[in-house]
Amino acid sequence: MDSQSIKTIRRYDIDWLRVIAIGLLLIYHISIGFQPWGRMIGFITSKEPWAALWVPMSLLNIWRIPFLFFVSGMGVYFAMQSRSWGGLLKERAKRILLPFVFGMFAIVPIHILIWRQYYGMELRYNWDPGHLWFLGNIFCYVLLLSPLFYLIKKNEEAKLVVWLKSTLRKPWGLLLALIPFLLEAVLINPVPFELYAMTWHGFVLGLIAFFFGFCFVLSGEGFWKMIQKWRWLFLVLGSGLFVFRNYYFKSFPPSYLLAIESFSWILTVFAFGSLYLKGPSKSLSYLSQAAYPVYILHMIFLYLGSLLIFPLEIPVYLQFLLVALITFAGCFGSYELIRRIPLLRPFFGLKGGAGK
Repeated sequence: MDSQSIKTIRRYDIDWLRVIAIGLLLIYHISIGFQPWGRMIGFITSKEPWAALWVPMSLLNIWRIPFLFFVSGMGVYFAMQSRSWGGLLKERAKRILLPFVFGMFAIVPIHILIWRQYYGMELRYNWDPGHLWFLGNIFCYVLLLSPLFYLIKKNEEAKLVVWLKSTLRKPWGLLLALIPFLLEAVLINPVPFELYAMTWHGFVLGLIAFFFGFCFVLSGEGFWKMIQKWRWLFLVLGSGLFVFRNYYFKSFPPSYLLAIESFSWILTVFAFGSLYLKGPSKSLSYLSQAAYPVYILHMIFLYLGSLLIFPLEIPVYLQFLLVALITFAGCFGSYELIRRIPLLRPFFGLKGGAGK
């Protein structure tokens, strides 16, 4: 497949994976409310913890955020095909910077005040990006890397770019791509590894993932066919490292092992997703539009649900289901309102004009 045909194709698998990743993020955040350490990181927690949730949470938490950074880098590649450098910065400022700034002053204070109310604290708010730190990182990456990305785009036939694309279409090329992640893990040595929000670990790891997300798509169909071929190896490696760290290290395994496991899971998801998540659908169209506003809003409804449900004397699994129901219903109900009000749409990352 030549570079021109690559530029015109739309990858519905990446759209689906982005939607699924946002869904997993919501479920993960709901699950934090049932962990005894949740309050320490600013979540409302149930009096009755649900320890069994930690097993799937510990599987997800080392790759779910880096995965979203990969997807964001891929999104920039597609956005560049029809935009100049200035056009890309203007578009990303509208879709990322505006919701980020708006959210810090109109969204984050709400759920922080709910948290303080639940725990009987003084109702005050200090400036904090909260869960929207991710958007701040993404906008920084666009500013830092877009000049390099446009230089690569302008010189796609240059020897170095041709070598990069050719290398990433081969299995050993993935080992080269893994090296920066290993260096980050060893040099920064984050403890815990999954603490990404407003840390140097989260920023540097995200920057590397964002860069390679762009490069993976740049490499064309050969890259996707290669990871599809090796998908079972990635799955076995990720699963094996997960079992190994849980039974051998218990807590705080070496960061370099977590970096390898994280990379393995990410390649697994991309490989299976590219193989089986194909073609457009009405569901994908709707969920792709909803994912961004749902991400921005979800902490408000999660905290409201926790405020209402956790004081009830009901089984913990029923608490989980009810909080999840309130979170998803509140987010999608709000999205249905927001998408119909042109004035509100830009503040939630939606393009202007009322949604259909």
